[in-house]
Amino acid sequence: MASFGDCLATGADLVSAAERAVLQATASLGGPPDLVCFFVCGADPEDVTLAGERVMALAGGAVTIGCSSTGVIGGGRGIEEQSAVSVWAARLPEVDITPFRLDVIPEGDHLAVVGMHEPTPADRAALLLVNPYEFPAQSFVERSADALGGLPIVGGLADGLRGQESVRLFFDGEVADCGAIGLLLGGPGIVGTVVSQGCRPVGPAMAVTKAEGNVILELAGTSAYEKLENLVNALPPEDQELAAMGLHIGIAMDEYADRHERGDFLVRSVVGADPELGALTIGDMVDVGQTVRFQVRDQSTAGGDLLERLQLFDDDTSGRTAAALLFSCSGRGTAMFSTADHDVRSVRQALGADAVGGFFAAGEIGPVAGRNHVHSFTACMIAFES
Repeated sequence: MASFGDCLATGADLVSAAERAVLQATASLGGPPDLVCFFVCGADPEDVTLAGERVMALAGGAVTIGCSSTGVIGGGRGIEEQSAVSVWAARLPEVDITPFRLDVIPEGDHLAVVGMHEPTPADRAALLLVNPYEFPAQSFVERSADALGGLPIVGGLADGLRGQESVRLFFDGEVADCGAIGLLLGGPGIVGTVVSQGCRPVGPAMAVTKAEGNVILELAGTSAYEKLENLVNALPPEDQELAAMGLHIGIAMDEYADRHERGDFLVRSVVGADPELGALTIGDMVDVGQTVRFQVRDQSTAGGDLLERLQLFDDDTSGRTAAALLFSCSGRGTAMFSTADHDVRSVRQALGADAVGGFFAAGEIGPVAGRNHVHSFTACMIAFES
């Protein structure tokens, strides 16, 4: 039977915090852990490195994986931009764990990602932690569905309080400042994954009738800018304010659905508008014929969407979740809610999972409609059963 433990420890002495976190997280397992995942936030990259090395040294023979971050999740709490270490540990007798490390090498006129293992039929999901400053996370993740046979990938983009120079990846006793690391996870102990994009649609669904790359020129045969302008003017005042703060667009994942509602879209930001060209620039490629719908996000919508996704997942999986790894956007936490604890508390309460560890990511990785994507402002989770 699987068992889990987690702990979040704070303090200026990161090595001491790391020791407390790993010892407490593993204390109740009833034996040595098979897997230790950990996340470190600290102002000094050298201190972050030492803390990560200490966790790995105390993990015994467990597979260890972790990264630096600007905030960590564990022990029912979220801590942002403070010295802290979160450790999540598990005994997983019914889970097969295959570690991998990805690197980028030149190959002709392009770059190739090497190091990925081919999934086996028993593999249920993959965990992926990435240095986003020099690894092509977006293209790798977007192409992974075909390369990995549709295997779901969940994880996050690492960061640090000093940006690029402070990113660290920890992997089975080693420390790296580049590439990506991950695990293939197989067997019945993997329950599944959840992705909450936290948006709600406004206005009607529309077909893209003219586009170039990530620029939408026409929606339903009319200037895309004009469509957006008319839509915003017709919104109630509270939604106009949300649109002014940051408008998003959802790309329908199933063109054959009769209706496209919340949860049916891959949500991307509207990053630019050109009234002269009548064009909108969005954060992803879009093709003529695809269906899109504008989206807004606020605290209530994001919180409600997460609870809805978790409750549906709990119902679909017959309440089997005992523990989870959670990757929340650094734009959530106190930037979106009244507390940094919001997402982890929601997961624990909705699923009855006591051991929930993770970090606030610079981008989150998770599947939508059977394809993996890098997201922003989302909460992505992988669940385990006891």
